[in-house]
Order: sequence, then structure tokens, then C-alpha cells
Amino acid sequence: MDFNIELIKESRLNTVDFSNLVFGKVFSDHMMVVDFENGKWNTPEIKPYGKFLVAPSMSSLHHAQSIFEGLKVYKNENGDILFFRLEENQKRLNISAERMCMPAVPKEIFIEGIKKLVEIDKNFIPFGEGLSLYVRPVYFATDEAIGVKASQNYRFIIFTTPTGLFYSEPLKVKIETHYSRSAEGGTGYAKAAGNYGGSFYPTKKAIEEGFHQLIWTDAKENKYVEESGAMNLMFAFDDVLVTPSLGPSKLAGITRDSIIILAKSLGIKVEERNISVDEILEKHQQGKLKEAFGVGTAAVVAPISLIGYNGQILNLPPVSDTNISRIIARELQKIRTSSTPDNFGWMEKL
Repeated sequence: MDFNIELIKESRLNTVDFSNLVFGKVFSDHMMVVDFENGKWNTPEIKPYGKFLVAPSMSSLHHAQSIFEGLKVYKNENGDILFFRLEENQKRLNISAERMCMPAVPKEIFIEGIKKLVEIDKNFIPFGEGLSLYVRPVYFATDEAIGVKASQNYRFIIFTTPTGLFYSEPLKVKIETHYSRSAEGGTGYAKAAGNYGGSFYPTKKAIEEGFHQLIWTDAKENKYVEESGAMNLMFAFDDVLVTPSLGPSKLAGITRDSIIILAKSLGIKVEERNISVDEILEKHQQGKLKEAFGVGTAAVVAPISLIGYNGQILNLPPVSDTNISRIIARELQKIRTSSTPDNFGWMEKL
């Protein structure tokens, strides 16, 4: 596919402190921008990363018709640039687009756009433990109208940010029993912007209580755990890895899927099923809750050190190298950096 390319006059690369990368704060030199107008996609442009003008009446500002994705690019010891499960992100973006009444983004725009952008800004890809180039595709309505209806025009943007660890310490999480992230029939399975905006207030309240994040429960009964922050959840009950089964209120995480596949390949028993709050309390009391952790593109694998629930504190065993989460995280990192064979066909070299 043809792209119009305008390169930055002076790179910002020498201003980046690669020894102190904070997630989502530093941006590479370029971005890809393409508009959907009059029923068709325009020619994509790659141009210097920067601000653009929007109308006060732009419909996504009023009605949250906006979705996004997140994926990572890695560099190995040989200097190879490697994409992780790129096509899965493209598929998920369009699942979200369908739910939000938005036109599908063509594969050649999504995938070729990312590849061209990463190739141009490849010097921004860091190398080292926990380091990667995070890629953020974002897609939103641009009609200059405030009528409550789906937009006719859209903008799709891709930009990148060199990044380190999302979480630097094990998490303290609180089980939420009042507020809900999503409900059956809602947009929980879509990566819709409003899902995240609606989570900020209860998360703020939890942070004020000394927690890092929330564990969301089902909207109907607050009985079953669903997700934690922007992550899927996993628990080790003795030597069994258990994760909530997917459904309309939960995001189908690509990292979640990868970890399930990888765990099974390592001989770890995996169960995808409903997990009640009562079961977590019971397993902890019995000493069978060996670990809990969140999984996602940004966090990858984030261990949980304690769980709060109605004034109770459930302290989990200290994280060790023999934990399922550590074993899986190490194997996943080896695949992503070509330290071990990719038997699943997940990695694609630029």
C-alpha cells in the first residue's frame, strides 16, 4: 500500500534517557495518520509526531466513539526487530470497531502502517530486560456534529513509545464490590475508551486506601472476579493455573491467550472458568492460594502481593523464581527475544 511519508527535520532521539524509561511518557519521532472520509479510506501519511487541530464539536469528544490497541515490538541480541502477535491485535481492533459502530480498519493499513512506522523509528526500540517499543493504535470519530448517532468520518493514528516496566513492584489490589467496569451486553469485550474512563473514579478511591488497582467483579451480583485494572487475572490454586473464562464483559487479552497456550505447553494444568470471591477467600484460608497475578500487553506479568476485600487483607506468599508467573514470564521473554525457538509462530521479524 502507498504511504505519504514526511520525515522529521531533527530527531528527538538524543533527548531520550533510555536508562530511565517511564511507560507512555516518551514518544518516537513519527506517527501514522489516516482518515476515513466519504465512505473510503484516504492515503495513509507518516509524519512527525505532533499535535493536530480538532473541532469542539468533534463527535468522539462528546459520545466516546473511540477505541485503541496496544502491542509491543522487541529487539534481540542480534539487533533483529520482532513483532509479537501483530495480526491478533489487528483482529481485536476490528472486533472493537464493530461493537462501536465504526468501519473496519483494513489489514494493510494496520499492519503495514505499524511496520513502516517502526522501521522509520527503529532506533527508538530499547534493548534489555523488560524493555520494548510500545505501539499505540487509536481510532476515533471525527464528525463535526453533536447529534447522538454514529459518526460518518473517522481518524486512525499509530504512534510509538520506548518503554520500560509498567509496574515496578508487586501489586496491592482491592476487590470492588460496588462499582462495575462492564456488564453483560455492554462494551467490556471491546477496547473502548469509555471502559477505562469509567474506571478512574473507583480506582482513585482504592489508591487513596493504599491499593494500586482494583479487581473488578461481575455487575449483576459482584460475586465473580473478572479483570484487574487493564489486565486479565490469573490465580494459582496449588499447582493449577485458573483464570476467569471469557465473556461479553471481559476483554480477550492477547497476553492472556499466550500465557494459557504457553502454560499448557509447559505441562501446567490450566482451567478457564468462573472464579467466585468466596472461592478466593476459601483457597487463601486453606493455604491453597499460592499466587495471583495480572497479565496484559503493558504489564506483561504483574504479581499481586495482597488482596483487600471488605476490610480483610489477604497476604499472598512472596514471589519466587519457582512461581508459575515467573516461569511463564521467563519463557515468554525468551520467545520474544529469540532466546528460545518460537514454536507457536507468534513472532514476526521486520
